[in-house]
Amino acid sequence: MRLDAYLSSVEPELSRSRIKALIESGEARLDGQSTKPSKLLKGGEVVSLDIEPPRPVELVAEGIPLRVLYEDAALVVVDKPAGMVVHPGAGNLSGTLVNALLAHCTDLGGIGGELRPGIVHRLDKETSGCLVVAKTEPVLAALQAQFKQRSVQKTYLALVHGRPADRGRFETLHGRHPTDRRRFTGRLSEGRSAVTEWEAVERFEGASLVRVSLLTGRTHQIRMHFSEAGHPLLGDELYGGVRRERRMAPGEPVRRAAEAIGRQALHAARLVIAHPVSGELLELEAPLPEDFESALAVLRTPTRRPGAPDSLGRSRG
Repeated sequence: MRLDAYLSSVEPELSRSRIKALIESGEARLDGQSTKPSKLLKGGEVVSLDIEPPRPVELVAEGIPLRVLYEDAALVVVDKPAGMVVHPGAGNLSGTLVNALLAHCTDLGGIGGELRPGIVHRLDKETSGCLVVAKTEPVLAALQAQFKQRSVQKTYLALVHGRPADRGRFETLHGRHPTDRRRFTGRLSEGRSAVTEWEAVERFEGASLVRVSLLTGRTHQIRMHFSEAGHPLLGDELYGGVRRERRMAPGEPVRRAAEAIGRQALHAARLVIAHPVSGELLELEAPLPEDFESALAVLRTPTRRPGAPDSLGRSRG
């Protein structure tokens, strides 16, 4: 048996990548000597493993209010607000979901040797809704496996331009756009698969509310698919929604709805996962945020064009 496989069998709470890192850093030794993860055991050797307590991360814990949908010792599911970045990065070193979770969670078990939350999946900065985070390394690995096996149910609500079919399925390739590296496209000769299913929930003048199910979890998948089908999301600057709205008159309902939400009209409304410890099916729902409700209110308000009769049959000049 390989050394890394043996250590994985006796330390099931450590991921295979964590075991490999421990061996390569010399914290796991064979007969007192450093070796490589693929070293084959013959029997009778002494295997030692030194695991230091999780190190505090350099990120700053920030007391940012969070709407928690579910929490226990294994994981936490939050309703991420629009405008919040999930993980710190260039230009976003504070105010992120990770910063907020470091202050909120007092029972982190450590991920990769650090006291930090385990980000299982991500939502775009301007997308709101359900997001699950692991508190320990085994839970992170188990949840990542569920996402990889596509056993997680992810349901979104989106406002899109125009009138797509009552229901349908996008099945394309997915990869970086050849000329705009910020965007992704399905119009490629090779790439990873991306599968999106949708059904129309409500129709408006010039727009539709759709319920979307993701069968894969590619970056910008929903935004890319609807844009390339001719139905970009309202308020989507990157994928053409805003460009279409700028061509509309200021009083057009779709333009006013996009201005009311002020971002891409996408919300992760529902998440169904199997609890990685108990096996219980968790069904989490995030209510529509106020900005999304405001956009819907605009679209649902009847409008009369100049010259059209009012409810009493009188013409408006």
